[in-house]
Amino acid sequence: PGMTRDHCSPAHSPITHAPTMSALLRAAGVSRTASTAVTQTRAYKVAVLGAAGGIGQPCGLLMKMNPLVTELSLFDIAGTPGVAADVSHINTQAQVKGFAGDAELGAALKDCDLVIIPAGVPRKPGMTRDDLFKINAGIVAGLTDAIATHCPKAMINMISNPVNSTVPIAAEVLKKRGVYDPKKLFGVTTLDVVRAKTFYAEKNGLETAKVDVPVVGGHAGITILPLWSQATPKAAMTDDVIDALTKRTQDGGTEVVAAKAGKGSATLSMAYAGALFGDACLRAKNGEAGVTECTYVQSTVTDVSFFASKVTLGKDGVETIHGLGDITPYEQAALDGMMAELKDSIAKGVEFAKAL
Repeated sequence: PGMTRDHCSPAHSPITHAPTMSALLRAAGVSRTASTAVTQTRAYKVAVLGAAGGIGQPCGLLMKMNPLVTELSLFDIAGTPGVAADVSHINTQAQVKGFAGDAELGAALKDCDLVIIPAGVPRKPGMTRDDLFKINAGIVAGLTDAIATHCPKAMINMISNPVNSTVPIAAEVLKKRGVYDPKKLFGVTTLDVVRAKTFYAEKNGLETAKVDVPVVGGHAGITILPLWSQATPKAAMTDDVIDALTKRTQDGGTEVVAAKAGKGSATLSMAYAGALFGDACLRAKNGEAGVTECTYVQSTVTDVSFFASKVTLGKDGVETIHGLGDITPYEQAALDGMMAELKDSIAKGVEFAKAL
């Protein structure tokens, strides 16, 4: 009876859906209070491409919970009518539609404000990100080409791995179509940040929601560089601990692949990170000031053409790309050490797209 009264008594103020995502995000230390429901400046249409997959399903669910989303397109080559029917029953404002197969891709994308792309195959044990490249590069190129036709002004959140190469592929495809806007193309590196925050907080006995750790570079192995020296709140760590935490953050994906023993890769934490970054894009689009996230974008921070660092988002996408700030000799060495791999990954993506 206690349960019933708590949840159904009219004495309680009616439960609105707006705080749901806010509460989730607040737990993650995102600056939005649940008490202030979002003042929406206009409607937002969001598409998830690869919506029937391991990342796409929970990502679609989380975007349905986002109070800024008014229309949600769930696209995949198959399985999306079922996923969309399921997600559509959730009592939040977003109207959900499922689209299956290439013939319906255009309708799914038409006039989207934000396109989240977790499409492609996941990494299996023993698979390198290079093996992934061969399959996912073609998928990403095709989807980006459709974006160029049906929603060229949309913000694109690239999750499909290897992100270090798929973002340059998307850029080249958009350039070919004459619609490339570097302010609107993002590689989602948020999971690296989410992991770094979690590991740093656990190691140092800090409250997870209050921790911030910038992660720069790229989104694979040694190209992932958490800047522990800039983490807040400050915690003194030995060189050994710094090295161990850095490696754990870099190998977070491999840790999950191994733990799932052939049954998948990091899908749930990735969907959560993707929804966090998608929310940041929508909040910025909606006029919220000071939305800053680490993300992999076209950049002049280093001498590689794409690089992840802190980026302040605005209504039109990238507003300010922040430099690296003061870094330690350990971080500088790691930065120098990743450059060749990052350059290669970018070149590989550009070459692939130019040969299309």
